[in-house]
Amino acid sequence: MYPDLYKRLNLKPEELIAYDSPLVSFDGKFVILRGQIRLPVQVGSKVVEVDFIVVDTYSPYMAIVARPWLHALRAVSSTLYLKVKYLSGDWIEELVGSQSMVGAQLPPQEKEELVDFLKRNVDVFAWNAYEAPGVDPSSIYHHLNVNPSVIPRKQPHRRLSKDRSDAVKDEIMKLKQAGAIKEVLYLEWLANTVVVKKKNGKWRVCVDFTDLNKACPKDHFSMPRID
Repeated sequence: MYPDLYKRLNLKPEELIAYDSPLVSFDGKFVILRGQIRLPVQVGSKVVEVDFIVVDTYSPYMAIVARPWLHALRAVSSTLYLKVKYLSGDWIEELVGSQSMVGAQLPPQEKEELVDFLKRNVDVFAWNAYEAPGVDPSSIYHHLNVNPSVIPRKQPHRRLSKDRSDAVKDEIMKLKQAGAIKEVLYLEWLANTVVVKKKNGKWRVCVDFTDLNKACPKDHFSMPRID
């Protein structure tokens, strides 16, 4: 459980009990724990008590319920179909995840205010990749988790036909003008482009990152499906 939900439930810090077991986040860092609390959770007509670990970190979620909740409910989940089924008396009840768009179920007045707000701030949205020149590295940046014991590999140059070569040149010019890429003179890794024709007849320019992917350790804490 994250701090925002804990505050909204009007729960007090003294209601927490100690929880000493270490917790590691998806990125491998240790998370600061505030404690543990047991709360009733209603699912349909059934109420089960679940132990929540309260963490002192930011998340776009309010809480994450996992195996202990499923075990308490004796439920079976499907991430593919976004469903949870559980036994309630002599019946099997079903929870269905929602993939509806934000604002689709808003009351008319709130929906009108939301549309007006979006129109007034339309300049902050990027309508294609070339309108998003990048993010200031002082705000956030991403780096590849490459195994240091792996020797960098430069793929042999693959010759492309003229139409494919022209498509690559056009894409590179667009990305350079948008500031999304820059020229590197002393590169360690070199990957070829892969050009695939779309259904509409245009070209899609990709990069063969096969060697680089092999050099990056697998993430054993893969993220679930997020909608």
